Amino acid sequence: MAKLMANKQQGRVTKWQDDKGFGFIETEAGESVFFHVSAFKAQRRPVIGEEVVFIVGYDNQRRLQAKEVQELSFVQQKMAQKNKQIRQRNHKRNAQAEFEAGQKKRLFLGVGFYGVLILLAVMNKLSWLVVGWYAVLGMITYTMYAKDKAAAQNNDWRTPEMTLHILSALGGWVGAMVAQTYLRHKSQKPEFRIAYYLTVIINMAGLLFILADGGLDFLEELL
Repeated sequence: MAKLMANKQQGRVTKWQDDKGFGFIETEAGESVFFHVSAFKAQRRPVIGEEVVFIVGYDNQRRLQAKEVQELSFVQQKMAQKNKQIRQRNHKRNAQAEFEAGQKKRLFLGVGFYGVLILLAVMNKLSWLVVGWYAVLGMITYTMYAKDKAAAQNNDWRTPEMTLHILSALGGWVGAMVAQTYLRHKSQKPEFRIAYYLTVIINMAGLLFILADGGLDFLEELL
């Protein structure tokens, strides 16, 4: 016999005597199985011709008898809901795994960038003032993101997005990246993300200018 799920079979009600409260189900193999109204799980009486799902058992005289008879449409609906829940759980697990992987990559990028700055300073190719500038701006930018998220949750005054972008362009983009990743703030809005990446490009262009001949002297004169 074909199985719809483990230990369950599918069939069709071919006979039903409503006054006596019993009938017969024809299985997909062509067998006729007796069932009583007490085994029908729906809040109504069975209807001839409807598709059902059931478990084959035996009565006290060892005769075949259908038990736990359910409407096929109801079982299919329950199975669809269960499959949907499984897909949602899998999606959440995959999203969480991707998020955690992204956290590690961004943290590695941030630490690596600061490491490069320190290395350049040790090699006397970059002023320690620049390293300090990036470190301070990173912390300030992260703090501003955290403050803005708290304000959003409490319906308080928000930090303008332009302010966050300016801080990022001035050198706080690592702090912004960490805040977007770990605080999950400003990480979904496409327009904001594009503007953020532009601030990173602008800042990197400025850093390359500083590293170029004459750029460091120009910066030291300004400071």
